[in-house]
Amino acid sequence: MDPKYSAQDVMRCALCDTPVPSMHCDFCHVNLCKNCVEEHLSDLSIEHKVVPFKERGSTPIYPKCLYHDKRHCELYCEKCDIPVCSTCISSGKHKRHRLSDALKIFRFKSKVLEKDLKELENIVYPKYREIVSDIRNEKVNLEKHYNLLETTVTKHGEVWHTEIDAIIDKEKSEINKMRIHHLAVLKEHSDNIQQKISEMEKTILNLQEIFKNRDVSLASTYISRNAEFKELPSRLHVALPKFYPMRINAEQLHQQFGSFISTNEYGYRKKAPETAYFKPLLDTPIVINSMSSEYNIRLGRIACLTDEILWTCGNGPIMKLYNLHCELLQSIKTESGNSPADIAVTRNGNLVYTDNGRRTVNIVRRKEIKSLIRLLNWRPSGVCMSSTNDLLVALLSEDGKQSKVVRYSGSKEIQVIQFDVDGKPLYSSGYYCRFITENRNQNICVADLGAHAVVVVNKAGHFLFRYTGSSNTDYFSSKRFEPSGITTDSQSRILIADSDNNFIHILDQYGYFLRFIEGFVSRPVDLCMDTKDNLLVADHSGLVKKIKYTG
Repeated sequence: MDPKYSAQDVMRCALCDTPVPSMHCDFCHVNLCKNCVEEHLSDLSIEHKVVPFKERGSTPIYPKCLYHDKRHCELYCEKCDIPVCSTCISSGKHKRHRLSDALKIFRFKSKVLEKDLKELENIVYPKYREIVSDIRNEKVNLEKHYNLLETTVTKHGEVWHTEIDAIIDKEKSEINKMRIHHLAVLKEHSDNIQQKISEMEKTILNLQEIFKNRDVSLASTYISRNAEFKELPSRLHVALPKFYPMRINAEQLHQQFGSFISTNEYGYRKKAPETAYFKPLLDTPIVINSMSSEYNIRLGRIACLTDEILWTCGNGPIMKLYNLHCELLQSIKTESGNSPADIAVTRNGNLVYTDNGRRTVNIVRRKEIKSLIRLLNWRPSGVCMSSTNDLLVALLSEDGKQSKVVRYSGSKEIQVIQFDVDGKPLYSSGYYCRFITENRNQNICVADLGAHAVVVVNKAGHFLFRYTGSSNTDYFSSKRFEPSGITTDSQSRILIADSDNNFIHILDQYGYFLRFIEGFVSRPVDLCMDTKDNLLVADHSGLVKKIKYTG
């Protein structure tokens, strides 16, 4: 049968090809004309059941018994979960077992099979095909993307080569200028000496002539120049310039050249949350909201409760909850009447604050204040919640000579971070504020005001890097780096409020300076991040601005 015309063809007898057969064998699943039925039934090696064509499929096909040849299983043992024949039953093996009609079980399972078939055909299978098609398209896009990456890197390399060639040409030009200048100086000095030599030679010839001719007239008019000639010319020694090549730091060079950013270390994502996508920095940040906290005394710390609501505190015992429409929602007074050193919000939305005077870390639940941690000989400063729901607290010793970071699970101390591998203190001494945050990669970042630095360690407390301010003199002022607030974003970038310089520094997770945010606030004192990577910045005057700085 030609497949091209299969839709127009008719049913035919399986033996003689007669069209429109009137019979059908339900066991063999073949169509038969009346003349061929007897021939089909002549094959006694298999069982047959021939019915009119219109009744095809009406004969139940019972399974053959696994234990008794030539027997069909018309019943089903529900306890043994197998089909059984009459011989199986008479053997007594299924005595007192519940037996059902195999056809009834088949009909029930047929519905399950039909449901599974429809689900596979209409939902699951198309999805698999769709995913395979997506992978095919992904491969094509992948090749295009990586070819584009190679081209981009090559072109960037050409730009670097052009810049390096320009630097080399400039240095060569400077060398040539110095060479020409020094040669000119030497030539001028040489010409002056040659002139003196020429005059001296004439004088010598003149004297020889006088001696030779014994000319009294010439001798009486001779004027000696020996005193002049005895003043020998200076010996010039050119101080030749030297070139001191800077040592190439391959790692920094690589970092400056550029880097690849993937959604994870394998460079692919299965189904990542929105925050897993790379968010580039905007060339020009945008202020999307501004509010005044109406503090009569200067604003100190802020912490986001939601994207639209934040806790604030300043130089006073009152902690205030505002929305971004400048509406005061709640006020809480510290139990001791002291100003909070720092505030944070737990995953459950409870407020945590540190009381430096009472040496406590406290939590506010439903307006009730409870002391979580009471300290002896140590005073708490900065506090933050970790990704594992632990508390990270920056502590200063009572005598001001030591400082450390402690991780608490509830009120239990589980980790102390104080020294590097050489036993040297990681953080400065002295009565300075130290504020703390945890990065998305679980690095612990401390804004150490006493050290004029940000100190970063990994989760285990091992030192990673120290940042002391940008070396970019085009932007950075002559004032010292004053890290007064710190936060991180979904890309593990670190943002630091530099209050004295009116800058917000942005670093990557490795501590490399990326850029400044400037010109939006005066004397930024604290930072926090909402869930969409919008930056909230507080300044001394009580103003809070929400800034969009990523794409």
